[in-house]
Amino acid sequence: MKKTTKRFFALLLSSLMVLTLLTGCGGGGDKPAEGGETTGSKELTVYTAFPEAEVAYYFNAFEEATGIKVNALRLSAGEMLTRVAAEKDNPQAALMFGGSTDNYIAAVDQGLLEPYQSPELENTPDTYIDPTGTWNPIYVGAIAFACNKDWFAEKGYDYPTSWDDLLDPKYQGQIIMAHPATSGTAYTVLATLIQLKGEDAVWDYLKELNKNMSQYTKSGSAAPNAVALKEAAIALTFSHDGLQPTTEGYPIELSFPTDGTGYEVGAMALIKGGPADEQENAKKFIDFMCSAEGQNLYAENNSFRVPTNTQATVAPGLVTLDSVAVIDYDAVWAAENKTTFTEQFEANIVAAPTE
Repeated sequence: MKKTTKRFFALLLSSLMVLTLLTGCGGGGDKPAEGGETTGSKELTVYTAFPEAEVAYYFNAFEEATGIKVNALRLSAGEMLTRVAAEKDNPQAALMFGGSTDNYIAAVDQGLLEPYQSPELENTPDTYIDPTGTWNPIYVGAIAFACNKDWFAEKGYDYPTSWDDLLDPKYQGQIIMAHPATSGTAYTVLATLIQLKGEDAVWDYLKELNKNMSQYTKSGSAAPNAVALKEAAIALTFSHDGLQPTTEGYPIELSFPTDGTGYEVGAMALIKGGPADEQENAKKFIDFMCSAEGQNLYAENNSFRVPTNTQATVAPGLVTLDSVAVIDYDAVWAAENKTTFTEQFEANIVAAPTE
């Protein structure tokens, strides 16, 4: 199948996911009857930060296993958190699915999530487990430099291997990333750089980096897609998103900063007050994606995500956290300071994109 055809189908799937959500979610504000009883449903309404083409694979597998149909709306991780907060008094979805734990920690602090941890987490390392008992870890991935192999070969350049390498004037207009105010990926990049360079010095660094930026996208996965199409040479992104275009034959290779990089623990959680008749379905989906069966789908679907369930299959050649120079990334600190740091980014570097 041609690359353009695959991308057309991905866009078509995105439209269908939105249409299904808008027609299938009729207000979502039903509350449990006295005693906690619900009317029951064979559907589930989800907000997801996963790419459309990838997430459909997981939804289809879940429907085949349970008969429960998933109605989904794809948003960036930042948009997902903003939407759930805006709907706090009348939630329209039962579940947040995907995106880094920074967003889930912030959601816990805002009282947006209902505590539920799957029994399937028994095979997940304690270091990934939410101590509040609210959200569920389902994958991990490190921040990488996703490089267009053809562009670098034509220029005769080596891939960048440090954050300071990105400041080289030869990369002017060739670096792309999402905006930290709208993307969980980009916020992880920002929080990583603040931890590495300090809360004062980081803004001088980012001003220099901005001179080489092509653009700031709304979604984290959009950046490596631009590199795939040679609209930029380097994307600052998670390793799994950076490699995703290679499944369609695009020439992308990863490099990692040897001076330290951040990482995400991807998560999912129940939305507090979500559609009452979907609560059990939401728990079933959490259990499914926390299980080895569910996380085996990452390898089957060529998602390049590293499973958190130690019994799940790790695809050959996958970039694991112990193979790169990850920092001691402080997700709690990052979540607590997200509003402050994103506002500073907008004030000092560039405003968030609107489209």
